[in-house]
Amino acid sequence: MTQTTNGINGNGHSASTDLLDTPSAYTQKSNKTHTSIDLRSDTVTVPSLEMRQAMAEAIVGDDVYGEDTTTVRLEQRCAELFGKEAGLFVASGTMGNLLAIMAHCQRGEEIIVGRYNHIHRWEQGNYAQLAGISATTLEVKPDGTMDLDDIEQAIRVQGGYIQIYDESSDTEVTSIPDCHMPASKLICIENTHNYTGGKALPIDWMRSVKMLAERRSLKVHMDGARIYNAAISCNTTVKQIASFADTVQMCFSKGLGAPVGSILVGPKAFIDKARHSRKALGGGWRQSGVLAAAAHVALDHAEATIKADHERAKKLSKMINEATPEALRTKVYAKENDITNMVLIHCENGVSVQQLTDFFQKHDILAMTFDARRIRMVLNWNVNDENLDTIVEVYKKFVAQL
Repeated sequence: MTQTTNGINGNGHSASTDLLDTPSAYTQKSNKTHTSIDLRSDTVTVPSLEMRQAMAEAIVGDDVYGEDTTTVRLEQRCAELFGKEAGLFVASGTMGNLLAIMAHCQRGEEIIVGRYNHIHRWEQGNYAQLAGISATTLEVKPDGTMDLDDIEQAIRVQGGYIQIYDESSDTEVTSIPDCHMPASKLICIENTHNYTGGKALPIDWMRSVKMLAERRSLKVHMDGARIYNAAISCNTTVKQIASFADTVQMCFSKGLGAPVGSILVGPKAFIDKARHSRKALGGGWRQSGVLAAAAHVALDHAEATIKADHERAKKLSKMINEATPEALRTKVYAKENDITNMVLIHCENGVSVQQLTDFFQKHDILAMTFDARRIRMVLNWNVNDENLDTIVEVYKKFVAQL
């Protein structure tokens, strides 16, 4: 539920913190220059020289015919990395998640998803708009999880469709136990969880969700756009994290720093369905190896890249809090616990997110207005330690004039 609190901006005017009055963080353009420190997302990175060279030298072919060897190798590499049978290279995480839902569900069936999960909140309701699939949305806890009892109670038809044998015609007839309800087919989880600040989901919780799904004949899809961040945070492997879901989507263009693309992995029959639907959505690649080559380089350096981002995120959040005068620490502060590559700065009690993001932008620092009370800064490989010092110096100027 949206709440409204009025603060005072730098001009002495009322500064609304109502979410409806907050410009869209994902569509608002900035005055970015070549000197800007860009923390709006980890999607803003540009390909490294190593990536550019790999892209220029990639061995390519027509992927729709299955002839792009660089892409085929990427799909096989990721399937093995995630412990799944097969993989599919797609244009984006949004496409990967939609294809997963379409492959798991038929029109008229239903997914169970958190109301603050990316699949529901930031992908335009595409599962309904394009696939004819409904959703039961559940509350999301501060750690990115959903209550297990809530998940179980949301399951509307156990097992969905059933086969009934008709002796008179010697045939099997497909039926639905209750014609009033859609059949629940899929539980969607997100790891790391973007809206809660890049939180890595607890291992025990994911295991419990998978066990619940198996007991109730459902599947689990993981929006693992930043699954490497989750693995590093939990001191484990992406294969273990992926083991708690039947299918997983991961973005190369987020924490790993590649320019374009995501991978969808799962059983071979599932990937075959997803590949078929990908063509219908306009996602049939041609010489996709040019982009797959950059994804290969991103995977080569994945652990080192993610670890560096996590270290800088923890350092930045601590530096911001240390730079905040004690009298202002209930108004402006950064979360320091359980963070990965995201720093969330909270603005409350008369300080608005727009004040701080505008101040940063005037000093060539770009941050995202995440919601009515939070600013998101995402560490990425284009941000170095010297940049952190610059960010904090600008922040000190901001709090000094409050």
